[in-house]
Amino acid sequence: MNSSSLPKILITNDDGVHSPGILAAINAVSSFAEVMVLAPASQQTAMGRAYRGNPDATLVETTLTVRGVPFKAFSCEASPARTIDHGLTVLSGYQPDFIISGINYGENLGSSITSSGTVGAAMEAAHRGIPSIAVSLETPVDTHLTYTDQDWTAATYFLQHFTKRAIHEGFPQGIDLLKIDVPSSASTECPWRVTRLSHNSYYRTDLSSPSMESRLKDYVITKGLIQGEPEDTDIYAIAVDKVVSVTPLRLDFTAHGSMNDLHKWGK
Repeated sequence: MNSSSLPKILITNDDGVHSPGILAAINAVSSFAEVMVLAPASQQTAMGRAYRGNPDATLVETTLTVRGVPFKAFSCEASPARTIDHGLTVLSGYQPDFIISGINYGENLGSSITSSGTVGAAMEAAHRGIPSIAVSLETPVDTHLTYTDQDWTAATYFLQHFTKRAIHEGFPQGIDLLKIDVPSSASTECPWRVTRLSHNSYYRTDLSSPSMESRLKDYVITKGLIQGEPEDTDIYAIAVDKVVSVTPLRLDFTAHGSMNDLHKWGK
């Protein structure tokens, strides 16, 4: 922990530096932490952990105000992971104790999380050895790219709870980051559940009449439960039981249980 009396928390997202979700995240943790924001300058949803950005982009300093209190913020015209990488490189004298990515418009569930810029930014933090939380609020698909009014109360409550525990106790061994998803119907009394990442995709892209003339913008994005979804997954927790899903993640994607079988393939 830093010598400062308060832990240093860096907040990022994939919805852009002026997202109401990032203001909600500040509100969740600023009472017990020194908060700074480092986020993309514009909407970067579904960028995953891509290292993309305007080659001429630089950090731009701004101020975000929450409940009348100003907070220092930096933005970059780049993907979430690239913004974190560039920002922490340029701000070399600054070392956060913890990174929060969110609060995101739209839940990030199942195998779809590899395309999530919210999760991608948290993974970039974990890659740098900084514990992180990716937190998302369930919202309709048509709100994922716009700043609609949402009730952030439950999401801020659970973000505050798990951030405090993580800072004071550290993650349990083997966990690099936490993924928290909050159902739209949740209150602060909503139960929460430790879940595993579903093998299924939660979001689907469909074309009504695929042809060589089909355009990328013609796709319709839908979401929902697949029949037979296991009850211990993040998708089931949100889509069926409507409870808060807390999924521990790690950067190691290795299928360790299959390594011996693969060795048998020989040359």
